[in-house]
Amino acid sequence: MKKYNIKIDQDALIDIQEITNWYNNQQKGLGKRFQLTATKQINTLSKYAHSHAIRYQKFRCMVIKKFPYMVHYYINEENSLVEIFAVIGTSRDPEIWKSRR
Repeated sequence: MKKYNIKIDQDALIDIQEITNWYNNQQKGLGKRFQLTATKQINTLSKYAHSHAIRYQKFRCMVIKKFPYMVHYYINEENSLVEIFAVIGTSRDPEIWKSRR
């Protein structure tokens, strides 16, 4: 099984931090729980990058368990790299992340 390196773009890191902050304002410790869940799932992409469907052209999406957010990513086969572009709420228009590219 091929293993991939994971690269999280700056915008996606900002997404994760903003979501974490929002959850921390809702309930103490909830932001940390979100961040740990998101990180754990993102790390699984090193082995299971192809397990999520292509949603937009060549971009795949992974739902974060127990939280209404999706990780948007691309697999660069040439460089054995999974690139995370955005972490966006499932109720938001997914087209918004495309403006980052």
